[in-house]
Amino acid sequence: MINRKLLFVTALGLMTAFSACSKKEKSSTTGWHYNDKKWGGFELHKTPKQETGPNLVYIPGGSFTAGMMEQDMFYEGDAIPRKFTISDFYMDMTEVANKDYLEYLFWLRRVFADMPQVEEQAKPDTLVWRSRLAYNEPYVRYYFRHPSYQDYPVVGVTWLQATEYCKWRTDRVNEGIMIEKGFINPNPDQAGNENFNTEAYLLGQYQPLVKKQKKDIQTGGVRNIRIEDGILLPDYRLPFESEWEYAALATQGNAKFENENERRMYPWDGLGVRRTEGKYVGKMRTNFKRGRGDQEGISELPNDAAYITAPVISYWPNDFGLYNMGGNVSEWVQDVYRPLSWEDVDDFNPFRGNEFTKILKNDDGTVADKDSLGRIKYVPVTDEENANRRNYKKADNRGYADEMSYNNGSQMYDYGNATLVNDNTRVFKGGSWNDRAFFNSPGVRRYLDETQGLSTLGFRCAMVRVGGKKYDQDEKK
Repeated sequence: MINRKLLFVTALGLMTAFSACSKKEKSSTTGWHYNDKKWGGFELHKTPKQETGPNLVYIPGGSFTAGMMEQDMFYEGDAIPRKFTISDFYMDMTEVANKDYLEYLFWLRRVFADMPQVEEQAKPDTLVWRSRLAYNEPYVRYYFRHPSYQDYPVVGVTWLQATEYCKWRTDRVNEGIMIEKGFINPNPDQAGNENFNTEAYLLGQYQPLVKKQKKDIQTGGVRNIRIEDGILLPDYRLPFESEWEYAALATQGNAKFENENERRMYPWDGLGVRRTEGKYVGKMRTNFKRGRGDQEGISELPNDAAYITAPVISYWPNDFGLYNMGGNVSEWVQDVYRPLSWEDVDDFNPFRGNEFTKILKNDDGTVADKDSLGRIKYVPVTDEENANRRNYKKADNRGYADEMSYNNGSQMYDYGNATLVNDNTRVFKGGSWNDRAFFNSPGVRRYLDETQGLSTLGFRCAMVRVGGKKYDQDEKK
């Protein structure tokens, strides 16, 4: 016997679904149809969730008090407490490991086989391990390349090299996304400047091995992926100093309602460096130098069980899920160092180091050819085109609002004689395996020239979060 009620409900459902599918979405301001060739073909895509890139952890933004929480041991006065607001972003769960950097060098060696200087310039300085009064030659020879150290943080990398790694990682991740989603085929035969570069692809200067393309509603044909499709990820980069400090403090772990019940001195609760709860009570929370001549404790009961560095996943993550935000290795951040930056910078997403650029174009307005690495060329913005701007005038703003930087166009810092601060001096944060507990406090600031590296200094990458907070989309709050 036919169930007439069931047939009626089924038919009604199909009619409703058909009606919903056939109804074109319209602009709320013009009434024109979206995604309809007859109405011009303007494409409007559903808001996609930003994918979380490999090894990244979502960091929900908020306000926090940056600056020194320990006694100012060096009397620098360069980290006075100040409140900032940080927007949502992503940060690597761990420091970049030797195996990650070796993968980078392998790619450079394979793609730029005819330009060996590219790989050579990217290699970390293994000689940073040498000391005139210690025997560290085994680390010089084995630390970076031996499989026993593959999960340990890469060191001896300059700020410039770390920045180049971030650019490379952006392209490899986006190329991988395109392959995984079936838009392009893998191409291990890329060579020279004919390699997948995100910007070059978006601007039509690189054509990968296409597998499928998006339908172009306007023309009725097909097209490449665009930023508007929401498929490609934003750039990997070094975290800003304020982001790094915010992520290290991870104050959501000791907050109630809209209050932080106590400010943290370290990336964990309490004033000590040992665990105070659980089965591991009394164990060191991170890898640092406890005191003179004490790198890991006695053999019967090591305190942090690491003479030098430890694997990037060691000890306990902080409340954001980030490992070794205190100890193991210090980490490069994006900022140019100035003693009074915390007084000068904006209170929303503070950062010193902006150098505003634009894409280099030919006289006819077309984009100039790629460089020898396959990247789009950029040039500084000019004073003439910024003449009527109110938010900035110059391209180079590394020394902006710093009274010591310039006097009638002349740089005042006597670098190498009276100071080690100039526009190429970069901040690094956090303690290392060879630092005392003081440097594990996230507010401590140190600096180094961007062309130098240390055996105690590594890095991790970050990425902006586009759109609203993650839980707005994921949990419908």
